[in-house]
Amino acid sequence: MYGGNKYRIYTTTAISFNQTFAEDSYPVKTLHDQSKMLENITITKANPASFSFDVPLTIEKNESIVLALASDLVAKTGDPESNVSTRHNATENGISSQQLKAFDMYVQTGSSTYKVKNCVVTSANFDFKSEGQFTIRLEGQGTKVSRAGNESYTIPGSAISESATRTPLLIYPVVSIDSLNMSSIISVTLQIQNDINYTTFATLQNSLSVTSSSNVQFPSSYTVEKRIVSGEIRQYQTDNNNTQFDDFNTNSNLTIKAVQVGKAANATPFFQISLNPIKYTARLDVAEVYTQSYDYMSLDNTALGTSITQYS
Repeated sequence: MYGGNKYRIYTTTAISFNQTFAEDSYPVKTLHDQSKMLENITITKANPASFSFDVPLTIEKNESIVLALASDLVAKTGDPESNVSTRHNATENGISSQQLKAFDMYVQTGSSTYKVKNCVVTSANFDFKSEGQFTIRLEGQGTKVSRAGNESYTIPGSAISESATRTPLLIYPVVSIDSLNMSSIISVTLQIQNDINYTTFATLQNSLSVTSSSNVQFPSSYTVEKRIVSGEIRQYQTDNNNTQFDDFNTNSNLTIKAVQVGKAANATPFFQISLNPIKYTARLDVAEVYTQSYDYMSLDNTALGTSITQYS
């Protein structure tokens, strides 16, 4: 659920979520009793929850919210659940800062409905494989995992309408980097990585009142330390590109397209992202079939959502 709206997302079976408790140990051995070799522990706080799932993208594009959660930043506010819908910087005490879009994730099983509160996406991985299904893998963190109810629990929020059909999508990648020959592409990867750090939330006063998991201290606010957009482009080595195997550039333009199988390379792509500028280094991979790879990284990640020029 995001911004008061609930979106039904179909994932593969590769879904997981969990949360652990932090343990603080202390010695119990004393000068008068040297036999107590083991240490005792106290538990007063929980670690951030973690989750991951794979989402196959479909022709109907009902999964567009997933891309928005992974790529867009919002103005930082004092309330992590306010979800201010702007991509521009917010000024707080004269300091410009941004946060990731926070959402609540609900997972319904045959007997329970689980809630992961205040989720943010820390990693989004796109795989552009030739004639492969277009899939995005999301990983992230939240503040608390709880059981909201049984399998009949009504998830709050206004339901967003979805298409009556879900059509799997097979794509192939089309890539351009300046004047390089980018034919004979084998695969392309794209990763959006958001490095976050939760601020200190445990206090001595609150820890003294912790008696069980019902009143343990949970994480709350965080800061975005940095954002990295990178990936790899792999191609067969041919007579047309065999001089590019040891190349590098620190100021290039990259466009990656996912074109539906059966359509021409110059057709309107299903998905397109343009990164400008990037840096890349090329390397040769020697095997039975010679290939070469280009490891790239974006040098401007401030407005990543606007770099996705074709999808919605």
